[in-house]
Amino acid sequence: QVQLVESGGGLVQPGGSLRLSCAASGSIFRIYDMRWYRQAPGKQREWVASITSAGNTNYADSEKGRFTISREYAKNTVDLQMNSLKPEDTAVYYCNARAQIRNSDPVMDYWGKGTPVTVSS
Repeated sequence: QVQLVESGGGLVQPGGSLRLSCAASGSIFRIYDMRWYRQAPGKQREWVASITSAGNTNYADSEKGRFTISREYAKNTVDLQMNSLKPEDTAVYYCNARAQIRNSDPVMDYWGKGTPVTVSS
């Protein structure tokens, strides 16, 4: 199994910054894409940003220029630097990884339990 643990959430004022981190552990053969999602109260979970095993990054339109996703391959970690935060960024942020436990296993999605971010004055 692959365990994902997020950290770094909290309360921040509008215009402020937070850095979220996610660490993957367990029996891991290979991690492919790593992604961040978020779910605001009363809304569906939405994709925020992703980074491939080759380091290619993609962002949702509302996050372009404000958020930066990065990855440390040796440590199996992925970070999300969030700047210029807005109240509408308030949500629980989830880490996702596409990974294989063994070479012969299918690629599966794994999720963390989330870390809450509140942007409020």
